Formats: sequence, C-alpha cells, structure tokens
Amino acid sequence: MIKRYFGTDGVRGTTNQSVMTAETALRLGMAAAHYFKRENGRRHTVVIGKDTRLSGYMIESALVAGFTSAGMDVYQFGPVPTPATAMLTRSLRADMGVMITASHNRYEDNGIKLFGPDGYKLDDAAELEIEALMDADTADHLVAPRHIGRAKRIDDAEARYMEIAKATLPRSMRLAGLRIVVDCANGAAYKVAPKVLWELGADVIPLHNNPNGFNINEDCGATAPQDLAENVKRYRADLGIALDGDADRVVLCDEKGKLVDGDQIIGLLATAWKASGKLAGDTVVTTQMSNLGLEQYLEKQKIKLHRTQVGDRYVVEAMRTSGANLGGEQSGHVVLSDFATTGDGLIAALQVLSLLIESGKPASQLLKVFTPAPQILKNVRYTNGALPLENERVKDAIYEGETRLNGKGRLLVRKSGTEPLIRVMAEGERKVIEAVVSDICSALENAKGA
Repeated sequence: MIKRYFGTDGVRGTTNQSVMTAETALRLGMAAAHYFKRENGRRHTVVIGKDTRLSGYMIESALVAGFTSAGMDVYQFGPVPTPATAMLTRSLRADMGVMITASHNRYEDNGIKLFGPDGYKLDDAAELEIEALMDADTADHLVAPRHIGRAKRIDDAEARYMEIAKATLPRSMRLAGLRIVVDCANGAAYKVAPKVLWELGADVIPLHNNPNGFNINEDCGATAPQDLAENVKRYRADLGIALDGDADRVVLCDEKGKLVDGDQIIGLLATAWKASGKLAGDTVVTTQMSNLGLEQYLEKQKIKLHRTQVGDRYVVEAMRTSGANLGGEQSGHVVLSDFATTGDGLIAALQVLSLLIESGKPASQLLKVFTPAPQILKNVRYTNGALPLENERVKDAIYEGETRLNGKGRLLVRKSGTEPLIRVMAEGERKVIEAVVSDICSALENAKGA
C-alpha cells in the first residue's frame, strides 16, 4: 500500500502546505493516541521533543491538542536532539515519543517522527495503521471530558540526555587538552553539544548556536560544513564536529580542515570495535549510498557489510534483525545500538574522540581509514506531484548509463524520501561516471515537471 502522509522518515513537508499543517498534526495526534492506547484502566503518556524551527510551536500545539483530546498525557521537552527524544521515550516509560523536526532541511519545512515505547521508529505496518485512523472519523478517538489528558513541561530533559551521552565514554576518560569546534546548525543540539564537550574537559568553540526560528541548517551544520573547516584551521583545533538540525547525523573535520563523512567514521569504528571484540557479529550495516571503497576496506578487515535501502530507519531495522551494533549512512547517520536506538551525531563524535585520545594520533591520520572510490552525487529538484522517473528519456538515460558502466561501477537513481529531489549517484572510472551522471541529470531536467 502507498502511504499518504508518512515518507521514509516520518511525516515531512513545507509548513502550512500539503501534509504539514496544523490540521494534519491534530489528526495525527488523535490517531496515534488511539493506536498506542492498548491497555485500559491506566494513564497513557507521550513525550514530545522538537528542533528550533518557528513552525515547531504550531505543530507542537496541534499535536498536544490531538493527544490530550484522545486521553493521552503529554510531556513536552522543548528543543532536544532526535536521539534524546528516542532515549527518553524508553527511559520515562512513555507509550510513544514524537520528534518535531525536518532534520537537515531548511526552516520552511517541518516533520513529525514517531517512536514506539522501545525508542525505535515505527515500521511501515504501524504507519499504515495510523494513517487509516487519521482518515477515519476522528470523533471515534475523543474521550469523555473527565478523561482528557494533561500536558506539562519536563525541564530536565536536556540534562538527562547529556548524562547519557557522557556515560558512553569510559568513566576515567577526559577530553582535557583537546580543542574542538562544534557546529550546532542552529538546531536542536545548540545547548547540549557544547555543554557535553565542555563538561568532559575540552576547550570548546561553538558555531551556529544562536537559533532564531529561521536559521536552522542555513549555510551551516552537517549539510554545509565549510564554515566548520575554516574555523578548525583558524583556531588550530584538534577536531571539528558538525551536527545537523536535529543532531542525528554528524560530519567531522580533521585539524587540517579536511572533511570526514559517515563512511569513514563507520570504517574507523568498525575496525576499532572488531579489534576490541565489541563489533557484534563482525558485521556493519550501511545503505546503497555508501562508498564502494568502504565495502572493499571492510572486506579486507574480514568485516561483513550488509546494505539496505536508503534511510536510517532501514539501517536500524536490518541491525535489529542481524544483531549488528554498528551501522549508518554516508551522510553522517551513525547508529550505535549499544547506546542509542537511532542515529546520534554527538555520541558518534564522542566515540571518535575516545579513539583519538587512545591512539595519540592527529585526526588527519586517524580518520583517513580508506581511499574512497570515485563517486559523484547530484540532485535534481522537481515539482511536487511530478513523476520524472517515469519519463521515457530518463529511463533511456539510466539504461544507457548502466550499459556504459558495464559492471565496473555502481549507478543509483532514486527519489528522495524527504525532499522533492531525484538523487543520481554513480561510482567507477571518473570520466565515465561524470558523463553518465551528466546525461541522466540533463534528461531529468528536461523531463516534464523537473
């Protein structure tokens, strides 16, 4: 079945348009409350975190109205990272968790991510069932006046998450002597990330930690880390850390200003964890987007690589099925299931920092784990509702591209699950993949609606 509201990572879209309206949030709150109220005779609770977008106030108010009208009590955290919301859902024994965020998107967009009582994102079956409840008569979800839920703020959510994050390092380990630049993307971790690093002993230089409702991810953070690289060199820092708007992904920067993506981080942690016996099943889970160089490197280390479709939710599902405790995406989602149920940019950075301290090496030596295979990734924006991948010229260009690669590379053309973009990725000989990607992008741009 095709989902009407949910995409690859919750409900997401431009605020006050299409699915991302207060009305949708209200209906979602009522439907999700009905879905998760599985036991009679007790109070049910939902926790809500959010990032720093202006529209978060509107979406949160609508969700609270929906949940309370259906008889659920609501605990509101305010701005906290997505992994914090997932962790505290389980820690507070809530029936479900909600994170209001559009992750790495600009402020105009927003989204709603749902977590079950175990802190994991919902599967497709659960999302389809909730969608059916959203489209049903919402009067069926309303409770009697005396059973309406209560809403209250939880003031120590940030502190709880900070203590959990710090506890992922060995008890005796300190970051004293390290100078770290951290780019908070004017997002959900703008308070907690610099505080955690400082409390662990580091000399911290925070960037983009003054959100105003409109500047989240704006020329900063994990999707635009150039400013981070410049400041690492400017302040002669040992490491740079760039988070995205909801802090579930991370990009690093070594002391020379060279950026380090999720593939390199996963390769580093996989090697270290295998050597120490921590890598469950000697297996790593990544997506189809991960570089071929990572796959070849892990093979030499006798570490199995399992690929999934794109989306950290699918990575987590595969990790749970296989028992793996390390996975992620090239974009910077790094899932460490020993510590978290979703990608956590801050905790991933802390694990790298622990290896930096143990090795005594500069970041430029530690973080260059493998030589990436030549890879090109380009995005083509299209009009919402258009079907550019159904265009015959586009299909022909993709077929011709696969023929030119002739089994000596990889080609992946897919529709983004979070934005109206077609992503075109190719790996192989540089000149060949440049031509292949260029031809496919040209066909997409010329397609109707692109």
